Amino acid sequence: MAHFVGLDVSVKESAVCVVDETGKVVTEQKVASEPDDIVTLLRSIDVDYGRIGIEAGPLSQWLVNSMEEAGLPVICVETRHMKSLLKAQQVNKSDRHDERGIAQMMRVGLFRPVHVKTLASQEKRMLLTTRTLVQRKMLDVEGDLRGTLRNFDLKVGVVGKIGVEARIRELTP
Repeated sequence: MAHFVGLDVSVKESAVCVVDETGKVVTEQKVASEPDDIVTLLRSIDVDYGRIGIEAGPLSQWLVNSMEEAGLPVICVETRHMKSLLKAQQVNKSDRHDERGIAQMMRVGLFRPVHVKTLASQEKRMLLTTRTLVQRKMLDVEGDLRGTLRNFDLKVGVVGKIGVEARIRELTP
């Protein structure tokens, strides 16, 4: 018998709900929002999982990649779609209701999956973004120095990227 899981993730704790094929709640627990803790909890229940649902959010890429590495059938779902489905249930918004709702949506197949980037692609994107940021900041500093020196009638002039530092040192005592 397949079981389905709903995870409502926050920064410190994640609410976990496991339901069976009929929709009966097997367990509901809160666990630290760490992949190892979540995997340990799910493995301790010792059942076969059909789908594990987690809403897209700041921690979802990290958790999804880690849970996939552990061999769990995790699916990251579109947040707004899940919100509208949970709102249709007309229950008060809480971690407990959200985890149950996500688990039930996994059970009946009412979800819209989103693509989760691999760790390698996330690292490449982070490096490119950081490189662009550093380049922009360097240009900002260079422009600020040129403007400051101009106030004292010291003109850097046209120099290449490599020659800027030498030219500024030459102009300043």
